[in-house]
Amino acid sequence: MVPMAPFPALPGAGNPTPVSLSRKAKAAVVVRLLLNEGADIPLEDLPDELQAQLTKQMGSMRLVDRDTLSSVVSEFANELESIGLSFPGGIAGALDSLDGRISKQTAARLRKEAGVRQYGDPWARLKDLSAERLLPVLENESTEVAAVLLSKISVARAAELLGKLPGPKARQITYAVSQTSAVTPDAVDRIGLSLATQLDAEPLKAFDSGPVERVGAILNSTQSITRDDVLEGLDETDAGFADLVRKAIFTFANIPKRIAPRDIPRVVRELDQDMLLTALAGAEAAGMSESANFILENMSGRMADQLREEVEEREKVKASEMEEATASIVSTIREMETAGELLLVVDDGDED
Repeated sequence: MVPMAPFPALPGAGNPTPVSLSRKAKAAVVVRLLLNEGADIPLEDLPDELQAQLTKQMGSMRLVDRDTLSSVVSEFANELESIGLSFPGGIAGALDSLDGRISKQTAARLRKEAGVRQYGDPWARLKDLSAERLLPVLENESTEVAAVLLSKISVARAAELLGKLPGPKARQITYAVSQTSAVTPDAVDRIGLSLATQLDAEPLKAFDSGPVERVGAILNSTQSITRDDVLEGLDETDAGFADLVRKAIFTFANIPKRIAPRDIPRVVRELDQDMLLTALAGAEAAGMSESANFILENMSGRMADQLREEVEEREKVKASEMEEATASIVSTIREMETAGELLLVVDDGDED
């Protein structure tokens, strides 16, 4: 029998003294250890070159003795403990960290100057978009692109989108999904980048809300005489716009139409009781008795009777006091709506 050649010596194997490893080798040791422990390491976030170097390094290694492993882990732990703050690498990482905190104009200019693509993973952005934003893509893009989109987003969102499409279009896209098995990852990435860029290609807006909402919010905070005068002028200039503004406005007089009766007790608990009493006492003189009666009729009988007695004892309310009280009530209701504690009924106006 031919004697077997001795097995080649392995770095660190059987050596009680820790072996000196390169930083790449130490990184490979740490990654291998974490993977063995079941850790989910987002290695895909590393630059492609670093991913390749790590893979090659791990492929070139065999065994590491316990002393060397312990030394590498201790060094790694010490380095982690010494880190006080870390920054994202490169302009792309910095822009991602500052997303939503610097202006869109500045971010777009910096990306253009640095030649940085806007999205690391465009599908992460697309998956967060609403069905209303994604629906035009399915309607206007090719069937193949639509099929890729449906394959990448959540099942629930895909089902929602299909339900909004005409039957023939939905069937075409659904069949096209069965033909996507040969699509390459690069193609999917290019499609995602193209769609994300297309959806974000809308002109930058100087205001977060539309003109109707802005005018409505302004008029909400003005005195009734000024509000009525402005709306009358809008009627003469643009009756359609004036009608939309009226629907966006919420005043004390709108309470019976815009607040559900079951929500009145919750609203009353949040109101300043002196302001509520002033508004109830001055409602009849201000032509808003309907709102006062609506509030009283939809709260507990005991509390309503108590308020009615206090209203009868209340001296005549001045117009300025009524304005202040109703403004306070409207402000509180708006705050509840903004916080998600109250849902105002949509006022569609009078039906023909």
